[in-house]
Amino acid sequence: MLLLGRTCYMQRNYYNQGAQRKNELLDSCAVLGIPASRVTIVDNKKLPDDPNAEWSISLASSLIKKHIRAHSFNMVLTFDGSGVSGHANHIAIHKAVSHLANTGQVPDDCCLLSLVTVGLLRKYLSFLEIPLSWLLPSCFCCIIGPEGYRQAKGAMLCHRTQLLWFRYLYIFFSRYMVVNTFQIIPQGPRNLKIY
Repeated sequence: MLLLGRTCYMQRNYYNQGAQRKNELLDSCAVLGIPASRVTIVDNKKLPDDPNAEWSISLASSLIKKHIRAHSFNMVLTFDGSGVSGHANHIAIHKAVSHLANTGQVPDDCCLLSLVTVGLLRKYLSFLEIPLSWLLPSCFCCIIGPEGYRQAKGAMLCHRTQLLWFRYLYIFFSRYMVVNTFQIIPQGPRNLKIY
């Protein structure tokens, strides 16, 4: 079992539902066993929850770096360059974490992992995707059982403002509800001197 120490969340105010989505996030984290005291919500107008907005990689990476250092994280799990669903905000987070890695701004003892995006067919194979995920190369493979699935489903159902028809398909058929594979985000050189 992987215990999340804290989570960082960019304020979600798409459709002017920020306050309600904040409460949904806290409820969802509670279902996962993460107390509100361990949830950090970043409310920054320059990082809007808008699939059409382009986030500043510099700003996002500085906030993430500050958060990593403030809490002495030894692992960061994020999206990969495709953002799992192609969501621009997810992709921006990956770019920000990759920027930190490439420029040597992550503590030596902090491992950076990105969630692997799979194609649409594999995405909706649910538990049938487990053997394939287990056999394909990855740095970390996380598989949850029936109790973990029920807990994850309960957490997803807390996000009432986002429960559109395709979210229900995701909850019941997505492999991400039962298996997640991660790749290491390589870290660049530290204290590199070029003469």
